[in-house]
Amino acid sequence: MIAMHDDRVTIDERLAEARSRIRRLSPSEAAEAQARGAVIIDTRDSQDRGAEGVIPDSVRITRDTLEWRADPTAELPDPVIADFEIDLIVVCNEGYGSSIAADSLRQLGHVTVADVIGGYRAWKAAGLPTERLPAPMSPVDGPSSESANESVERSSPST
Repeated sequence: MIAMHDDRVTIDERLAEARSRIRRLSPSEAAEAQARGAVIIDTRDSQDRGAEGVIPDSVRITRDTLEWRADPTAELPDPVIADFEIDLIVVCNEGYGSSIAADSLRQLGHVTVADVIGGYRAWKAAGLPTERLPAPMSPVDGPSSESANESVERSSPST
């Protein structure tokens, strides 16, 4: 038998709570917000980003380090997303984990935070811009440490 705490919350309850406290944007609304200066944070792992592509000009920060990068009082904050004045939009694969991540950023003090309904896959299905990541260099060509690039990556603007 599995022991449970009296105050246990199911993941569906946690998701509903998170979504009740954040803005949820359609992919087209997120693209419009990005065009106005909002920062899209892609929390998908490197395997998903490599296989499916990325949103141009997105900041790529893995879910496990997001709060440390978004908190200006943390040891290694990201100067872009740790700014409470910046509108942040979180994207994951399908729009579940991003809801919980966006709510976590709200709890840290970010006032204008949202997630993308349907995640990256809905963005791509809507025909919005995506780009492929360059192939990682081999050890012969130079460093390919995924962990060095995994925590914080930024897409370069398309030319």
